[in-house]
Amino acid sequence: MNNSFFEIAQILKENKYFILFSHISADADSFGSCAALWHSLTLADKEAVILLEDNLAENLKFLGKGVKVFQYDSKEGEAFIKEAEKNGGYVSICVDCASVDRFPKREELFWNGKYTVCLDHHLTSKHICDYNYIEPSASATGEILYKLIKSTKMPLDKNVGEAIFAAITTDTGNFQYSNTNKESHLIAAELYDLGVDFNKVSIEIYERSSLAALKLQAMVLSALEIFNNGRCCISFVSQDMLKETGANMDDSEGLVSKLRSIDGVEVSILLREHENNKIKGSLRSKSDADVAKIAQSFGGGGHKKAAGFTLNTSIEEALKRVSEEVIKSI
Repeated sequence: MNNSFFEIAQILKENKYFILFSHISADADSFGSCAALWHSLTLADKEAVILLEDNLAENLKFLGKGVKVFQYDSKEGEAFIKEAEKNGGYVSICVDCASVDRFPKREELFWNGKYTVCLDHHLTSKHICDYNYIEPSASATGEILYKLIKSTKMPLDKNVGEAIFAAITTDTGNFQYSNTNKESHLIAAELYDLGVDFNKVSIEIYERSSLAALKLQAMVLSALEIFNNGRCCISFVSQDMLKETGANMDDSEGLVSKLRSIDGVEVSILLREHENNKIKGSLRSKSDADVAKIAQSFGGGGHKKAAGFTLNTSIEEALKRVSEEVIKSI
């Protein structure tokens, strides 16, 4: 059961130190929402940091300018934790994720918070924290952050607004996906009053492809398989592809949505091979298929039309297992 914004706001007002947790391989909704909350807390004279356990994607680094973003095991991160613990402890807030599996190296750090808070919009999320606000009907966690900040009269400025816009525009597919609703547009309209530079944010997010990323995209398309009478497609990113193109795994972000755009395809799947036979899968559906259920069969989760999972196997075995499960499910 959800707590009210008022209850969560009391935790924010009554405490001084906060650690914000995005999920691994943070997207613009997760990191943008963290950045928005960081700016608002800082404007309210609070001490906050965003602690990561992996590198931030190049096209999101603009959101981290001026923000205290550190690796969880860095000297800066450790110094913040020591200072917070000397002064009564910190509040842990996980944003756009409600499972410690989404930030495994930071799990102990998260539970060590004097209070834990979850702000999320995933249908498969559970109420694992002391305070939870999970709204599956929200198109992005950024919407929840905006409503929390506005309804509780926390500080709002241009930096908060740009981070909120980044969160919403990406999770709605630039206001094209079916999860886009009236509120998405109303919030975006209100952000104009904060002086948000929508063009700048959009260029940073959508128009920063490297040559290596384009070469990787070409290889992913070459490896594409269409099956189930043209209703499904699957491809992969291997470590060999990354070496050959000079790309990194972040350069594959968004490719699964491009695969979904193929005419006649209902479900697209992209498998990404990380080190030690760890395969991260992303699924997207165009209309009726529920890919969250498919992801759950592999221990993952997400939304009806956008979900993910992790497998510990070879890329060849993952391609076979996932294709079979998708055919069975739809």
